[in-house]
Amino acid sequence: MLRIGLLTSGGDCQALNATMRGVVKGLSNSVDDLEVYGFDDGYKGLIYGKYRMLTSRDFSGILTQGGTILGTSRQPFKLMREPDEKGLDKVAAMKQTYYKLCLDCLVILGGNGTQKTANLLREEGLNIIHLPKTIDNDIFGTDMTFGFQSAVNIATDAIDCIHTTASSHGRVFIVEVMGHKVGSLTLHAGIAGGADIILIPEIPYDIKKVVDAIKKRSKAGKRFTILAVAEGAISREDAKLSKKEYKAKLANRAKKYPSVSYEIAAQIEEKSGMEVRVTVPGHTQRGGSPCAYDRVLSTRIGAGAAESILKQEYGCMIGIIDGKIKRVPLEECAGKLKMVSPKDQTVKAAKQIGISFGD
Repeated sequence: MLRIGLLTSGGDCQALNATMRGVVKGLSNSVDDLEVYGFDDGYKGLIYGKYRMLTSRDFSGILTQGGTILGTSRQPFKLMREPDEKGLDKVAAMKQTYYKLCLDCLVILGGNGTQKTANLLREEGLNIIHLPKTIDNDIFGTDMTFGFQSAVNIATDAIDCIHTTASSHGRVFIVEVMGHKVGSLTLHAGIAGGADIILIPEIPYDIKKVVDAIKKRSKAGKRFTILAVAEGAISREDAKLSKKEYKAKLANRAKKYPSVSYEIAAQIEEKSGMEVRVTVPGHTQRGGSPCAYDRVLSTRIGAGAAESILKQEYGCMIGIIDGKIKRVPLEECAGKLKMVSPKDQTVKAAKQIGISFGD
């Protein structure tokens, strides 16, 4: 008898279901006696013992289904060692649930915070496998995360749609793309959507250079300019602030502007006299069906997890490196962010074709 647990934690995205399907199908074709337990709403289900046994029917027809059939929640890693409001030891509770079900392995799907807790459970002696999920593609140790390409497609579609109204009215348009700390999604969607200016957290912008780039297009007879702006984009001035000072700055900005894009829009209007509009696709970037690329990637990652379980190789993340599925030890990747380098070839290519990063 092989018993595994599945949970999805953190923000949802496309291909979570497809990945779990890959795990279960990969095991079912090799093991005659398999029990699969799904935990409700991420680590919350593991902590409070809320789970259900899943059958093959639960994994039928979910390859194309977005979201997660198990539900999810955010359980901050920094609070995992702190008792809940009733004094419950969360780590001890998770271990108790694991051992109660006699699990051979717990497969955890999630992003960076989820991964840190997965590594914590590994350190506590549990057999853990982490599968890298995030639309930000910011997990260290893997070239690609499932959910990223689907989100790129949605953000690109949003920019595509803006082109027609921007050109019709001769306006400056800002499309705000998800990404607080890492700009991979904005970078790729910006290039794919034909944005003229891309602002990401890793390359602090100078608002004067942003305005100069817009004016340059106007002088060249271009009726419009489109900016792809990451929600975590930061100016050069703000990048020099301490964490405490920047946090205070964000609190003050929130009283006047909904996000950085609206602040940038106001600055552009003030310095150029041009009309600016802001579009925020928001959570649509995490929704809908996974694209074909993510369906293939998630199936490969799920099958890779199944192989790792069958070989009893635990304590790892199933990543993809140079096109091949790899097992990356959790202690080597947990807690690390994969940032966009200003010297990245994709950034260089964007600059070569005239895209401004405001730097």
